[in-house]
This record gives sequence, C-alpha cells and structure tokens, in this order.
Amino acid sequence: MREKIDALTQNLTLTIVGKTEAIRLMLVALLGGGHALLEDVPGVGKTLLAKSLARSVDGKFQRLQCTPDLLPTDITGTNIWNPKSGEFTFLPGPVFTNVLLADEINRATPRTQSALLEVMEEHQVTVDGVSRAVPLPFFVIATQNPIEYQGTFPLPEAQMDRFMLSLSLGYPSEAEELQMLQNLQNGVKVADLQPCITLAEVQELRYLCSQVKVATSLQQYILELVRATRQDEEIALGVSPRGTVALQRAAQALAFLLGRDYAIPDDVKFLVPYVICHRLIPRGGRNARTIVERLLRSVPIP
Repeated sequence: MREKIDALTQNLTLTIVGKTEAIRLMLVALLGGGHALLEDVPGVGKTLLAKSLARSVDGKFQRLQCTPDLLPTDITGTNIWNPKSGEFTFLPGPVFTNVLLADEINRATPRTQSALLEVMEEHQVTVDGVSRAVPLPFFVIATQNPIEYQGTFPLPEAQMDRFMLSLSLGYPSEAEELQMLQNLQNGVKVADLQPCITLAEVQELRYLCSQVKVATSLQQYILELVRATRQDEEIALGVSPRGTVALQRAAQALAFLLGRDYAIPDDVKFLVPYVICHRLIPRGGRNARTIVERLLRSVPIP
C-alpha cells in the first residue's frame, strides 16, 4: 500500500506542476473519507486536479457546472416516464460517480446546494421517497471563486461543515509556470494517465487510515483547539463536533501518508487551518486564518 500511495502521488505530479502540498491535502481528504473545497480564481488547475485524481484511481469522473438555473434533480437524478414499460424509470444524476467536481458551487441556488447535503454525508440520494446508494468511494471536489461575488449564493454553515478540508492551489511560481508551458509540447495529458490504484484499494486505504492510532493526549489537544473556537470572543460560530471528528480523521490520513501508524501533534497543527478555518464565522469581518493561528499559539501542545 505504501507503493500504491507513492505511485498515486507521482501520477498526479505528472499533470499538476509544483503543487505537492495541495496534492497531499487532496489525498488526505480522499483517504480520510471526506470532501474538499477549493477556493481559487479560475484557471489555476482545479478541474485538471480533479480529472487527474479520477483517472489515477480508475474511477468515474463527472463535472457539474453550477449555475442559478440548476435544479436539485439535475444533481441527484429524477424519475422519467417510460412509455414502453408503462412505468417511471430512474435516470441517475451526476452524483452517481466516484469523483464529482462541483464547479463554482456558490453560483447554484441554496435549494440546489442542499441537494448535495445528503449524498455528501450519507452517500445516498433520496428521490420520491426511494433512497439509492452512490458508488464507493465517493469524493466531492467543490470550487468557488473567492474574489467575484456577483450573482453568487454563499454556502450555508451546514454545507461548509460537510467539507473536510478547504484549500487554495494559488498561482504557480515563475519556474512552475514555465514548466507548464514546456509541458504543452511534450508533457503528459490527463488522457495519457494510467490508473495506478483501483477503487477497491482506495477503500482498503481508507480502512487502514481509520486504524491509525491517536493517543488520548492528542485527542485532548484536538478538543482543546476546537473548544477554544467556541469560547473565543472574536468568533461568532465555532467548530461543530463534526469538525472535531474531521480533524482527527484528517490527522490519521496524513500520518498514514507520511508512513506512520500513529498521529502526532505536528499532523494536527499542519491540518488545523485547512480543517477549521472554513467552519468559523468570525465577528466584525476578522480573518479566520489569523484567529486560528493565534489559537494554535495559545493552546499547549502535548
């Protein structure tokens, strides 16, 4: 399994130039059983990363371009009348996939955004009273533009809480952008990527990540960090218990990716900004990242 993870990481670096940390975080979300939110400007490689990941795990990929006229049934699927059989037939939506890219998710209306809540948490959709399970593994990569807010609908707290991690790819450096231009001539394209891990092996890796040991002292450290967000005067809404669980699962996945069968405080400290910041509602327009960095300095490390 160590070789499989190395091969998966190497496969993604063939198309994604210079984003080693972002790739690691995406694998943390995938193997931790969560979902990822990319808050980035257009054109930095979000779709390319999602397609490359789906191709590498030999999974089905679907892209959902969110717009204000998108309906919930456009996501989950709907029942259509079949005149030949004389009964309704279920037409699956794009959520019946392994890797789903929900592009510009904040351009969809709140009603449509809520269609993703059940499937992200319970891996099933309910249409006309009938629940249908989606394929496993199921991994959502959602994107939103942090700059342009015209015609958008901010994700509610319940939706944001479903994402294990929130991260940004950012602009490449000059050397990385030059490498991108050179790759246009002789580089590897997404269609050229060969699967290096099966879906069954992804499920096995998820199980192995869940078995990574987390000491009681480290769990107490996680709790103190989370509870500090609920008591801080600069925060209107702190981290929920779902966020507490997500932080431990992410730490287990990161430890496994780094070749350990136990998590350490450095795993938690590295992940806290990515797991906690998008779950907070600061008061008075304060910056969530700045608050979290202050809390990390104030909470004693075990």
